[in-house]
Formats: sequence, C-alpha cells, structure tokens
Amino acid sequence: MIRSFRKYHRFIAIAVFAPLILTVITGMGYIIFDEWLGQEEIGGFLLRLHTLDILGLESIYPILNGLGLAGLIVTGLSMTGLFKKRSQPKSTGDR
Repeated sequence: MIRSFRKYHRFIAIAVFAPLILTVITGMGYIIFDEWLGQEEIGGFLLRLHTLDILGLESIYPILNGLGLAGLIVTGLSMTGLFKKRSQPKSTGDR
C-alpha cells in the first residue's frame, strides 16, 4: 500500500513542482518589489505572473495548485503511518 502511495506522491510532486515554485518565487518577488522597493510596475507584472493572468488562467491556476498540494499532503501523510491501525500485543496467558 505504501509503495503505491510513493508512486503517486512522486508523480504528483513532479507534476506540481514547477507551478508551485513559480507561485512561491513570484509571491515573494511581488512583496519585495512592490511593497519594499516601491516598484509598482515590476510588482504588477509579478502579480500577473503569480496568478497566470498573463496566460488567461487566473481562474483555474489556484485550484490546480490547491489540488496538487492536497494530493501531496494526502499521499505524504498516508506514507508516514500515522493512520495505520496498531495491533494489540498478544497476551501470553494469565499471570
């Protein structure tokens, strides 16, 4: 069971790596350029890139990012064994 979750986890991680890294870098860049340095033009471009408004995907991109992260969380937590039923120790008789 864990082996199959590892396979799914690896596949999902490869699929969502680029969109998530783009979201993180552009989100941090927006704060740095727009808020700290006052470069509204660069900040605006980074914000459009952050939401993929440039490609017209601003309505679906956050949902895809969220689904990818949810898949990574579910497969990752299932591999930890936190939700595995623990077996009761067998009694060796009356003492």
